[in-house]
Amino acid sequence: MAAQEMTVQRNTARWKKFFREVRAELKKVSWPNRKELASYTGIVFISVVIVSALIWVIDSVLTEALRMFLK
Repeated sequence: MAAQEMTVQRNTARWKKFFREVRAELKKVSWPNRKELASYTGIVFISVVIVSALIWVIDSVLTEALRMFLK
């Protein structure tokens, strides 16, 4: 029983150390301001729309090619 309790204490200590280190690392992060965040969000949105349209076009072309091939 004592060995199990020691294991639990070690695991608890490890988790506490882990979260302290995570918090310390997050303080080092350079977070974007509101203007940068809006800009980055717009870029991601536009990129997703372009890639989605490209995939749709390729899928449509390949679907038509397969239909013609199977006729």
